[in-house]
Amino acid sequence: MNITKEVKLASTNQQTAIKESKMKITGSKMIRVAGLAAMGAGILYITIQAIHPLDVLSSVTTAQWAITHYLSIVMDLLAMLGIAGIFARQVEKSGWLGLAGYLLFSGFWTFSVALHFIEAFISPVAATEAPKFVEGLLGMVAGHASEINLGALPTVYGLLIGVVGYVLGGLLFGIATFRANVLPRWAGGLLALGTLLPVLLFFVQHPYDRIFAVPVGLALAWLGYSLWSERREPVSEPVLGKVSPELSQTGAD
Repeated sequence: MNITKEVKLASTNQQTAIKESKMKITGSKMIRVAGLAAMGAGILYITIQAIHPLDVLSSVTTAQWAITHYLSIVMDLLAMLGIAGIFARQVEKSGWLGLAGYLLFSGFWTFSVALHFIEAFISPVAATEAPKFVEGLLGMVAGHASEINLGALPTVYGLLIGVVGYVLGGLLFGIATFRANVLPRWAGGLLALGTLLPVLLFFVQHPYDRIFAVPVGLALAWLGYSLWSERREPVSEPVLGKVSPELSQTGAD
């Protein structure tokens, strides 16, 4: 009877250990989650360009404006998680170039969260009370001169966030991804090219420049899919609660 109880106890302990190992948050699982996040961010980045209303005062109080910027906040958060996963997957191969690109490119999405929060929750309320201020924000995004003084915000948005964060950061991150050759190289090349297009084709006026988001969105979705679908060698689990040799002896005690 003692032998039978010990066998059952060992079997129960082993099953419990297996269940606990499945519930643990591992690096591999987080990478896959980050892959899904990057896929979602890329798809949303393209979709938002298609449904974004015109950057005029009359659009700010519409339901379409609200939905677009609610989705934009979700997109920014997913992009930050997805880019972190992409960087983590290739960190050993991408080197300092990858680190610099990651910090700059993720900084762009971090700033975008704040801007989209303002556009989603503050601009619709301020549109009637302070229309000049809202028009100034719209002009900053669209690249038009503002009648109101927004201080250093247009410079921060256009130069530091737009050029340094999006263009330079995306370019470096894309090149580092291409050179690392851990994830699809051409997805990294597409990311680098997509973020560089606004500079190469600076004469394209807003809102037609939204088309430049398509290659960047495709690159993020492509890289995210590669993270999510990547196959890794299974790691063998240690057998816990192994029955002691005494249990195999029929002449016990």
